Order: sequence, then structure tokens, then C-alpha cells
Amino acid sequence: MVTRRFVALALSAAPFAASRRRALASEPLTIFAAASLRDVLDAIATEWAKLGHPSPRISYAGSGVLARQIEQGAPADLFISASEDWMDTLSARRAIRAETRRIFTRNRLVVVARAQSARLVTVEPGMKAESLHIGSRIAIGDVKAVSAGTYAKEALERLGLWDPLQPHLVQVENVRVALALVARGEVETGIVYASDAAAEPRVRVIGNVPTAFHRPIVYPVALTDRGLRNGGAALLDFLFAPGAQALLARHGFTGVN
Repeated sequence: MVTRRFVALALSAAPFAASRRRALASEPLTIFAAASLRDVLDAIATEWAKLGHPSPRISYAGSGVLARQIEQGAPADLFISASEDWMDTLSARRAIRAETRRIFTRNRLVVVARAQSARLVTVEPGMKAESLHIGSRIAIGDVKAVSAGTYAKEALERLGLWDPLQPHLVQVENVRVALALVARGEVETGIVYASDAAAEPRVRVIGNVPTAFHRPIVYPVALTDRGLRNGGAALLDFLFAPGAQALLARHGFTGVN
């Protein structure tokens, strides 16, 4: 009798479980992504939705800010960081599924000024700090929370420019804010990603930061436990489909798979 009751309960629960799985599959997934991915990830999300999937909810901010939110239990299904460091932090604390981690794309650093600027700068050892701030201020991401700022600091330190530039630096909450400050003329120059510069017609690239002066700029992506349960693996695979990778190239990212 007990066995029959157990079987009956199991059978009655099966439709509920299947219904729950379908409901999860139809719910929008939530992506936490580095601010520098805004334009291209919005475009990729549009293509995902064209296939009949719910359009994902995307939260953009500095990688460090997002990593801390995930660590504190924020409901993210996928995390795309602008550096390996923050993904390493979450992996060590088991806040992501390490076996799903992959390199999504790559980027590089450039020096930008307003589009009307006629100046050019060669970033190289022995250069003068004044060449970068041009008598005013230079915007970079917050070096403690924004990957673009961390890379910029690393390059400036290797060039021997970090200390001389201290009085002129404006550190902001993400790389898009740094870009906007330059575009509005609130600062003279900024160090941002090449992909960001390509997205803002009010600025122009006046110099390239050689990759030899900082670690490779890569964007790792991984699922969280929640994302694995919610069917996030399909969206993760979609990020590496030819169409998504073509969009990355079109938006100025480099070294795509």
C-alpha cells in the first residue's frame, strides 16, 4: 500500500516538474556584463529574441561591482567579465560554474579625445605625461573596480607615468562614463577600450596603448548555478555562434573565436 501511494505521488509530481522546467525555459535569463559590452550584447540579445526566446535582462556595470553583487546573491544567470581576475574571484568562491567558463572575446586600449582634436600621441617608453593629459585631465575607469582602469594603470605604471599623472586622473565607475566625459569635453582625454571608441562618434582615437604594456584584455563568461538550472547553457552557446561572433567583430572587438 505504501509503495502504491509513493508511485502515485511520484506520477502526480511528474507533470508539475515538467511544467516547472517549461516555465523556467520561458523566463528571461539575466546577464551581468561589463559596461564595455553594452552595444554589442544588446545586439546579440536582439538576435536571441528573434529565435523566439524571451529577451534577456542585462545589467551593465564595472566588472568588480557586478562580481561583488553576484557573490552577495544577486540573481544572475550568466556573468561576462572584462578581466580574468573577477571571474577567478567568483570561481574561488564557487559563485560560478567553473566548468562552463570560456573566453568570449578580447579588446585593446586606446587614448581618445574629442572628435575635433587634431592631436596624435605615440604611447611608448620615455614619453612625457603631458602628452596624455594635454594640460587638462584624463579619464579612466576606477582602478579598484573597473577592468579598463586596472589595465590602464598597469600600462601607465610600466611606462613610468602613473605617479606623474595622479593629479590629472579622473577615475569613474565604468569605462562608458570615461568615454562620455571625453565626448562632452569635461576632460581632455581618456583611456578606454577600442570598442567603446568605435561606438562614440563624438570622440576620436589619438593613440594606441601597445598590448605589451598590460596583460591581455579578455572577457571570460560563465554560468552561475541559477543559470545552469534555468537553461542558460543554450544562451551561452549562442554567444559563440557565428552570428554573435560576427557582431563582436563589427563592434570593434578583436581576437574573436
